[in-house]
Amino acid sequence: MHTSKKILITGGAGFLGSHLSERLLEQGHEVLCVDNYFTGNKQNILHLLENPKFELMRHDVTFPLYVEVDEIYNLACPASPIHYQHDPVQTTKTSVHGAINMLGLAKRVGAKILQASTSEVYGDPSVHPQREEYWGNVNPIGIRSCYDEGKRCAETLFFDYHRQHSLRIKVMRIFNTYGPRMHPEDGRVVSNFIVQAIKGEPITLYGDGQQTRSFCYVDDLVSGMILLMNSADDVTGPINIGNPNEFTIRQLAEVIIEITGSKSELVFEPLPSDDPKQRQPDITLARDILNWEPAIELQQGIKSTVDYFRSVV
Repeated sequence: MHTSKKILITGGAGFLGSHLSERLLEQGHEVLCVDNYFTGNKQNILHLLENPKFELMRHDVTFPLYVEVDEIYNLACPASPIHYQHDPVQTTKTSVHGAINMLGLAKRVGAKILQASTSEVYGDPSVHPQREEYWGNVNPIGIRSCYDEGKRCAETLFFDYHRQHSLRIKVMRIFNTYGPRMHPEDGRVVSNFIVQAIKGEPITLYGDGQQTRSFCYVDDLVSGMILLMNSADDVTGPINIGNPNEFTIRQLAEVIIEITGSKSELVFEPLPSDDPKQRQPDITLARDILNWEPAIELQQGIKSTVDYFRSVV
């Protein structure tokens, strides 16, 4: 019998945060969900408000927070280029000041804290697939830097708090994740293609559509996140969590057209700047240390995601 914990999730009304909230409540924990609704959405967690163990607080992590909790999942940050480039200064503040405030909270109350980092810390990688010891190839002054460098600095802060204050930290690097409750306007490839296919609009591919991505279904990702949080204290990460099966963007478009039964045609546009050509996690560490690997195939995950988008589009 595991004991019930009081768990804070920043960005808890977002795509990942809402799925994580659900899972932790199912496990019997109390969840304090904190969000400023910049990209999160109350709709994502409305169904949880009835649960007496669920609490919702509107708060921006760039300001300190004073609560008593056992664990913190720090997920707060806009994660799609459209959203994080909308106010790049605020994006950096959310990553950096947000990390400082949550680490400060963890230090005050003795909580264990997990940082939702990103594969974007690898930049446009010159190493393939990406392993955790790779330092990355990031443009520090480009239009994506507010996110990439913000997340890299947050990792720095986590490890410095760990070394300086013996804080119990976990750093996970999340690779492309998709599933129900993705933001329809987040400009990500899975949501873009599904919305275009459902509406019968042309599907926009950038470049020749041969750039690759690895897509992890949200349920798999949440399992990896919880396994990392519950791992031994000497497991700090960083640890890649993602699906190592690599698909070209064109293959993804074809799967979505097939599942939606859409008549959409493919159109090609120029590649945006600093857009990585390849993304594929090496998940050896996650397999060895957490005994985790994704179980949900692309076709199955896309089908659930399409069902969700049909209900909202």
